Amino acid sequence: MTVITCIEDQQRLAEGRVPRMFYDYVDAGSWTEATYRSNEEDFRRLKLRQRVGADVSNRSTRMDMLGHNLPMPVALAPIGLAGMQHANGEILAAQAAEEFGIPFTLSTMSICSIEDVASHTTKPFWFQLYVMRDKDFIRRLIGRAKIAQCSALMITLDLQLLAQRHKDLKNGLSAPPKPTINNIFNMLTKPSWCWNMLKTKRRQFGNIVGHVKGVDDMSSLADWTSSQFDPSLRWEDLASLRNLWDKKLIIKGIMDKDDAIEAVRVGADAIVVSNHGGRQLDGTISSIRALPQILDAIGEKCEVWIDGGIRSGQDILRAIAVGARGTLIGRAYVYGLGASGKQGVSKTLGILQKELDLSLGLCGKKNLKEVDGSILHG
Repeated sequence: MTVITCIEDQQRLAEGRVPRMFYDYVDAGSWTEATYRSNEEDFRRLKLRQRVGADVSNRSTRMDMLGHNLPMPVALAPIGLAGMQHANGEILAAQAAEEFGIPFTLSTMSICSIEDVASHTTKPFWFQLYVMRDKDFIRRLIGRAKIAQCSALMITLDLQLLAQRHKDLKNGLSAPPKPTINNIFNMLTKPSWCWNMLKTKRRQFGNIVGHVKGVDDMSSLADWTSSQFDPSLRWEDLASLRNLWDKKLIIKGIMDKDDAIEAVRVGADAIVVSNHGGRQLDGTISSIRALPQILDAIGEKCEVWIDGGIRSGQDILRAIAVGARGTLIGRAYVYGLGASGKQGVSKTLGILQKELDLSLGLCGKKNLKEVDGSILHG
């Protein structure tokens, strides 16, 4: 039996258990992948100050995000195709998050639908929206999120244009995978994945197929999706969407202080400093490097969170020290999902919390309210 002690262990297991095209979909960036790598590297450049001689008994990693007191300041980020990492992946991840006590965010491009996740969980989750050209579909999608009692809407803004991801093109990424010789051969080396996928009917984009006129198979879905991302999207369009949603609004994909100011203006309750995990604009700065200027620009006007590059509890601590009020994790939990389903996601969350707790104490602090830039060198 493999002993799992860190996120890297989960990643290695996922690579061996998930078909190549779906593993590569997660573990890749755009073009040269420079920004993907810098997201992780820049976190590691932030060095923690080891302190001794302080009472660090009775520690707590609890912190508020959007008014909810969480066991740690972490939410599961929206991940497209999570249901292809493991059968029923979005349902399993949502259940693991619920049991742990943190928010789960369902992607527009999920395999399991809003209704699927709602029927298999007992507490509200968050829904992530891509703003597409089909405005009627968007209004109905928001309505479905309301019916499912989603407690927050997360609008992702950095996918108006789809950057080139070499691995996805070379692998012929699709859901379900096309029955090519290479795909069939690779899937046959993943028997557990194949067996679980055979037991579920959820193999297409559940929020789209059956909800858009004329989209009922992979060919029509591909044609519709490729034409839907809207490069004409403006801040004024976000203001009108805000009027359709009367609960918490999160805007994701902010990397510039001027955009942060606009997000506050249109009514965001929280923003996520994010470069889409290095999967969009290659060559831009890391999320953690962008965070300080955004905090300086908007102060306490809304909550500022961060995602991209978080692979450990130490990274969560670093983000809080720089000034983030919360974090989102994507790849870190998806590795666990691919490795062993719901149990793997739970294991990932346990690893991160333990690392966060022990690192907090080794920095001489008892709770995250005490954490600021003073725990970092330089």
